Amino acid sequence: MMGLTRQDFERRDAEDPLRLFRDQFHLPEGVVYLDGNSLGALPKRAQERLSRVVGEEWGEDLIRSWVLHDWIGLPERVGDKIGRLVGAGQGQVVVGDSTSVDLFKLLAAALSLRADRTVILTEQGNFPTDVYMAQGLIELLGGRHELRSVSTHELSAAIDDDTAVVMLTHVNYRTGALLDLDALTEAAHAHGALALWDLSHSVGAVPVDLDQAGADLAVGCGYKYLNGGPGAPAFVYVARHHQSAIRPALSGWMGHESPFAFEEVYRPAGGIRGLLVGTPSVLSLIALEEAVDLHLEAPMTLIRAKSKLLTQGFVDLVHQECSQSGLRLAGPEEADLRGSQVSLRHPGGYAIVQALSRQGVIGDFRTPDILRFGFAPLYLRHVDVWDAVRTLRDIMATGSWDRPEFRQRASVT
Repeated sequence: MMGLTRQDFERRDAEDPLRLFRDQFHLPEGVVYLDGNSLGALPKRAQERLSRVVGEEWGEDLIRSWVLHDWIGLPERVGDKIGRLVGAGQGQVVVGDSTSVDLFKLLAAALSLRADRTVILTEQGNFPTDVYMAQGLIELLGGRHELRSVSTHELSAAIDDDTAVVMLTHVNYRTGALLDLDALTEAAHAHGALALWDLSHSVGAVPVDLDQAGADLAVGCGYKYLNGGPGAPAFVYVARHHQSAIRPALSGWMGHESPFAFEEVYRPAGGIRGLLVGTPSVLSLIALEEAVDLHLEAPMTLIRAKSKLLTQGFVDLVHQECSQSGLRLAGPEEADLRGSQVSLRHPGGYAIVQALSRQGVIGDFRTPDILRFGFAPLYLRHVDVWDAVRTLRDIMATGSWDRPEFRQRASVT
């Protein structure tokens, strides 16, 4: 049987209903960008709008722009737009702060809503910042609570009547494995626990329907598949029926019922706005808004279909072209069971990633031995997959990755 050829991938590009979206992004010539799961590419419209905002809204209208251009409404306006990508009705998503800070706010809210329970349950290998935030909150609350980590296949069985909140990441940051959000939310609710989801590695690439699943809380970042820019603010989701019962742990003035009354006593705003803390980061929010608007032009069904085709094409080609290289698949073999990411294992993973980057194929590395590749359907072509794997094959076949300069660790991997 004949193997896959470059012509097969060119044919997929010709049939791709999302192919024109690539023109909406700045992408360097000669680069195959497989790191959209860490930092999305720059949307051209975001650069253009930021230029106008800096020159006109900030430069000319100055502080009047908070009202003239509704800067003050950005957190809720962008939040509602992201809500459309994660299956959340209006008034349940707001944007502001970092993913870590937002997760702290939601964990604190969850423990308050389940004050008679003491366990935060999570998956072994969850993203470190999620774990750190839980550890810090437990210490702050005097050590009465427990962070319990179990393997993936033990999650449902580990939920019990002492579980306050099940804190999970929808797509595993190392392996790309996709958890069943609906089933695990249902399992949490069966024991009266809350379900808190980190959507950072799925929003914009994997269909999510928080309202339909009955999720309680969720958080996600804006700079990966949403393409909001470096350090783009994160978002929080709080199901409507929980909002009136939450008193925010971080009581900042933007979460006050009437911030410009400058009262001396904090009164939390009703609804999702009560989750805000400080002054909105206007430039970052505007860049994120443009990126989200672009994303909303592409049906999520088409994004997911292309994502699965891209990742499966990569996996199939690695099997075909790199079978003798010592590379091993680190995540699921089936596209339905992973996010928009493929991870490989190799003892020389860091050096291989650096050698690929030197050849114009950009992925990233996660300790201890993970080569991680993210596939952003809006701007990645199918032929990029072919070119990336052929480059990987050549690097492995020649051993050119095994050089001292590629083993020297940088501060960011």
